[in-house]
Amino acid sequence: MKRKNKTGIVYSTNPDFHYEYDVERERETLVPGKQDLRVMLDSRNRKGKKVTLIAGFVGTDNDLQKLGREIKMICGAGGTAKAGEILIQGDFRDKIMDWLLNKGYKAKKSGG
Repeated sequence: MKRKNKTGIVYSTNPDFHYEYDVERERETLVPGKQDLRVMLDSRNRKGKKVTLIAGFVGTDNDLQKLGREIKMICGAGGTAKAGEILIQGDFRDKIMDWLLNKGYKAKKSGG
């Protein structure tokens, strides 16, 4: 859990005052059938190198990392998973689409 700043409150003379922190809660991971994933090829800001981008994952960071590891093993390539996106080095759209659909994920090709 991350704590956010106190938004300007420095001191209170009220003896009953208790500051409540805004707590960001991680979203629960949706089941594969309810995930709406987009699989696309991306080369922007990557010096011309192509990566397969899987976007739209809703869930915890641990589940995203686990899915990213499985996809990297299937493709035999490197990559990363963060902020609801999985990046796989190279063009593996068809292989990833087949694997995701076989696992029960709702996935679509996006972008070209």
